[in-house]
Amino acid sequence: MNTNITHAKSIGLVLSGGGIRGMAHIGLIKAMQENGLEANFVAGSSVGALVGALYANGNSIEDMLQFFGDTPLFQYNFFAINKPGFIDTERYFNIFKGYFPQNSFESLEKQLYVAATNLLKGEEKMFSKGELIKPLLASAALPPVFSPVKINEILYADGGVMNNFPKEYVEEKSDFVIGSNVSIAGEVRKKDLRNSLQLAGRVTGLMIYAASHRKLKECDLSIEPRELEKIGVLDKKGIQKAFTIGYDHASKAIDRALANSAQ
Repeated sequence: MNTNITHAKSIGLVLSGGGIRGMAHIGLIKAMQENGLEANFVAGSSVGALVGALYANGNSIEDMLQFFGDTPLFQYNFFAINKPGFIDTERYFNIFKGYFPQNSFESLEKQLYVAATNLLKGEEKMFSKGELIKPLLASAALPPVFSPVKINEILYADGGVMNNFPKEYVEEKSDFVIGSNVSIAGEVRKKDLRNSLQLAGRVTGLMIYAASHRKLKECDLSIEPRELEKIGVLDKKGIQKAFTIGYDHASKAIDRALANSAQ
């Protein structure tokens, strides 16, 4: 990888999982576009895969924010029946079809890599060709809230379980890698660890954060805004705030990178 952003012939963009906090990824993309930076290769997990797909599809910043504003997270008639998970993930298919009518990786303007988890084999799966929507749904199907997605008789779930920051998919193809990690695991209070579910969530969050943070530091340019800690992972009221935080952090990071390149 090349640390000089102005001489980069190809840029890779890596977007982590992290729920509503992933709107910070859209802020990063806005800051990139304002500075004339376009990624050639995009890799994402969970919400990062969704934002990455919209970006690779050529959607505007406004379209991206609207997608998350319009997509109902907890719609009563989406509740799962006879499926593991509270929400039937595949009920979102038609919403996604409105944004990705051709439903294929090949129809995108940029090469996209989507991380998901094969629940049966217990291993990571990377999708980059063929049908698009089901891999996107699978990558964002956070257990136990959302039901796994069946693709070729295999059940897939949230990519963040196995690889929340899939930098490996783009780093060999790019000479400059930009990374955005929104899976922030900040400090909690004792009262936030009162039961087994809270404890399990905390431990899982710390493990995911540790792995993502380590790989983020290997990127040529990275953002990891600590202010995102205050935004709940499924709090739709935090969409605009997370977007603004991401934009502010990314603008400063890009300004620094461009200044270093000019020296």
